[in-house]
Amino acid sequence: MASRCEVFLEILLAILIPPLGVFFRHGCCSCEFLICLILTLLGYIPGIIYAIYAIVVRGYDQDEEWRPLTA
Repeated sequence: MASRCEVFLEILLAILIPPLGVFFRHGCCSCEFLICLILTLLGYIPGIIYAIYAIVVRGYDQDEEWRPLTA
């Protein structure tokens, strides 16, 4: 599981350059990265929204059960 500092920096990068934040979390040839890249090319705001979604919601470890951020 990523530390809070890593997640914070990835979100910060996702706001500045959306595909870069997703790249650090999921890698270069992942579906999340390609979707984020296409959305960023079509519009900057949709790219930011999807990048934050990909980092926070889809970025958890597959072995761990999903929990809301407030739990």
